Amino acid sequence: MMSVLSLVTGREDRTLRRIRVSDIARNPNQPRKYFDPEAIAQLAESIRQYGVLNPLTVRRLPTGGYELVAGERRLRAARVAGLNDVPCLVIAADNEDSSAIALVENLQRRDLDFFEEAQGFRRLIDQYGLTQEEAARKVGKTQSAVANKLRLLRLSAQNMELIRSANLTERHARCLLRLDEESDRINATNYIIEHDLNVSRSEQYIESLLAQEQEPETASGGGRKVVRLIKDVRFFLNTLNRAVGVMVDAGVGATVEQQESDDGLTLTINIPHVHA
Repeated sequence: MMSVLSLVTGREDRTLRRIRVSDIARNPNQPRKYFDPEAIAQLAESIRQYGVLNPLTVRRLPTGGYELVAGERRLRAARVAGLNDVPCLVIAADNEDSSAIALVENLQRRDLDFFEEAQGFRRLIDQYGLTQEEAARKVGKTQSAVANKLRLLRLSAQNMELIRSANLTERHARCLLRLDEESDRINATNYIIEHDLNVSRSEQYIESLLAQEQEPETASGGGRKVVRLIKDVRFFLNTLNRAVGVMVDAGVGATVEQQESDDGLTLTINIPHVHA
């Protein structure tokens, strides 16, 4: 099987020609699901004036006609602009390579949000039986990068939509994964949105939720004293994190680093100098 790189660069496997728009079918494995109508209209106006400057990438279908591999925005805009035909690069690609190339193009153009990226990787792996390492190699990523993206799919569709609609970042989504229960994740997401928490404050909030869940078992004798001591430490840590959060909100780039060892917990607070 050819790699994505050889498909894109192989001289004998591609032909440039003009193809009727009506003869090009959409790619069913297009990882991008949302296309801004206003952006498509702007691109259509540009195409009316200057034409399609970058060819679309298509492949022949055994049943006749062509299927789009890459260039969904250009194809949509060309239809809006009323073009009868468009320049296309015809390549030899099977279903697996077509899906990989479509994902690569979107990744290179940064057209996908982080959930669409994760879903694109999941589709490659599930549909074609690839390992994470094989999928990563096809799109020029590391295996760890693909694994980190796939972890985002542990969030529910409802939670993903909340995150998207509020324009939260991938780091927001990652910190929510620290909560095991979906109901807790939804509640935490709503709290983060309602209080407009940045990533740092969100991580501190999740940390406080996890601390509340970790109730220690009380032993006979001095059990109450141990429980009280641990709760006092949690209270101190939460108070410290809130204080640092206040400084961050005020524009002071303060940070707290925690390192846990057998001897205990080491806290390092970094507060930069404020120059007048």
